[in-house]
Amino acid sequence: MAPVAPAAPAPVGKPAPAAQAVGAPLTDPAARRGEYIASAAGCLGCHTEAKDKAVAYAGGRALKTPFGTFYGPNITPHPEAGIGKWSEVDFARALREGLRPDGAHYFPAFPYPSFARISEADLRDLWAYLRALPPSARQNQAHDLGFAFNLRFLVRFWKWLYFTPGRFTPDPKRNATVNRGDYLVNVLGHCGECHTPRNFLGGPKRARHLAGTPKGKRDGGVSNLTPANLKKWDDTELTGFLQSGMTADGDVTGERMGEVVSNTTSRLSAQDLASMIAYLRALPPIADAP
Repeated sequence: MAPVAPAAPAPVGKPAPAAQAVGAPLTDPAARRGEYIASAAGCLGCHTEAKDKAVAYAGGRALKTPFGTFYGPNITPHPEAGIGKWSEVDFARALREGLRPDGAHYFPAFPYPSFARISEADLRDLWAYLRALPPSARQNQAHDLGFAFNLRFLVRFWKWLYFTPGRFTPDPKRNATVNRGDYLVNVLGHCGECHTPRNFLGGPKRARHLAGTPKGKRDGGVSNLTPANLKKWDDTELTGFLQSGMTADGDVTGERMGEVVSNTTSRLSAQDLASMIAYLRALPPIADAP
């Protein structure tokens, strides 16, 4: 079976432009709520080309992986180049089942394993926002993948091993704040797609959920988000970092996480940031891998 690439919320590259820079003011309340959902989900970073004056959500962002390079698609409402001919049912199937309108499987570089649990209200609001964007005729770029890795039918087997569809269910043993943080971190924010190590098939090592990856030859590693690492930071320091990308000692995060801060966490409400931190504090501590 061909391995498939892990998803990434913000590929390395220049920060994507703000969505407001290319669209008319949003008047529909659902679309305004959907704009917040899009920020929380990091849609801008994967669906906007990394170049000056790129059209937001028009696709083209390159995501380099061990399996080849994926290119984010155009998700503006253009009828040919984008998703203008999609129905809301098509959109729901893409997020919740990882299926294209023609029934073919999406590669899980698109983080539907996380998005599958999105709430009905958030899905509808996100759909309203994307429908309100100005359409772009930018054509999608084909993925550049090696043989076997580019065979979509093999994703069926990957899903059988690693994909569990279903809606988010709050944990009755946790309070509302921690449950909201769980939803933001694991569903909309899909933090585990980058902060959970992968096996050779691109499947997540669930026993090390959010425990990060060690620094290796190919990259600088990904931070451990469990209390084993976050205990070094107090809540004020964590909030400041998620709002600015700067640590308490004046260090600045790398380009990849910097884009997550710019396009996602800095746009969240103070209450949602506090919920995310509360959830991460409630995780079982997992020591860094050697």
